[in-house]
Amino acid sequence: MESAHPQPGPLPTGVPWSAFAAAEPDFADRVRARFGLHQHQVLATLRKDGSPRTSGLEVNFSEGQLWLGMMPGSLKARDLQRDPRFALQANPGSGAELADGDVRVAGRAIEVTDQTVLDTFRAAVNPPPGPFHLFRTDLTEVVRSGVDLEKEEMIITLWHPNHPLRETRRH
Repeated sequence: MESAHPQPGPLPTGVPWSAFAAAEPDFADRVRARFGLHQHQVLATLRKDGSPRTSGLEVNFSEGQLWLGMMPGSLKARDLQRDPRFALQANPGSGAELADGDVRVAGRAIEVTDQTVLDTFRAAVNPPPGPFHLFRTDLTEVVRSGVDLEKEEMIITLWHPNHPLRETRRH
């Protein structure tokens, strides 16, 4: 019997934040700075039926990783435990102007259960007391969209592992 919701095929190979930053340091700095403009970001995960779910989330950069921390038993954590694919968009902020463009990353989230890593994260980030889920990310795509007002062009910068940085301009 065929499933109403087919399982994904092989997942693309991702890389940790540190590998992305080593490959494209200037772009990585710009992306990280964009995530730093606001405390809360927007995470997209996949529900059990395959439909998308968006949730607010704080992200952390440390130890060469982009970390996603979540409350115990949260729906987004359960989504990622079932299907590790995610997309993360930097908070666009208020108003019509996007401060330094629109930034998105996508990839796989891998849950961390090693107590030493959890303790190191807790010491560095100081999350609320009690248990939490922690996921490290392997990136499969990083995108920044912005506008050059002078040239009246949209600029899309795209990075995938093992590929050069690509920039597209549209009028």
